[in-house]
Amino acid sequence: DKTPNLAGLCRTCEVFHCEALCLPNLKVASEQSFQSISVTAEKWLPLRGVARGQPLKEQLLELRRQGYALVGVEQTHTSVPLDKWKFAERTAILLGAEKEGIDAELLPLMDACVEIPQQGQLRSLNVHVSGSVVIWEYVRQARSRA
Repeated sequence: DKTPNLAGLCRTCEVFHCEALCLPNLKVASEQSFQSISVTAEKWLPLRGVARGQPLKEQLLELRRQGYALVGVEQTHTSVPLDKWKFAERTAILLGAEKEGIDAELLPLMDACVEIPQQGQLRSLNVHVSGSVVIWEYVRQARSRA
């Protein structure tokens, strides 16, 4: 829920022409600190307010009903390395909260979890960075299919 992460994700999503970005609270998009990082991306990218907990679970289930694959970005015992995963054309990517990850009750809803292969001592990336890397891989695969 950190403003710089959300603003950076907004900018990334707009740059790579994502369908929409779901945020836990849309009020953050009107904050100056958000707008200085997003550089007006919120004007071109549809933003959807989806609160954590049951509203998020319901949104994910609705996306599945609409034919989206649900892919979480999370290190689990069954995670697939990002460079080995083949994204479906219609994919919803779920990111967790900084340090906490994806809520445990949402993990069973995922069609898969992917993780970014890492080699350093730190075993995690900032959520904005992780989201950007995964979105780029989705876009890279889509471009190669075109």
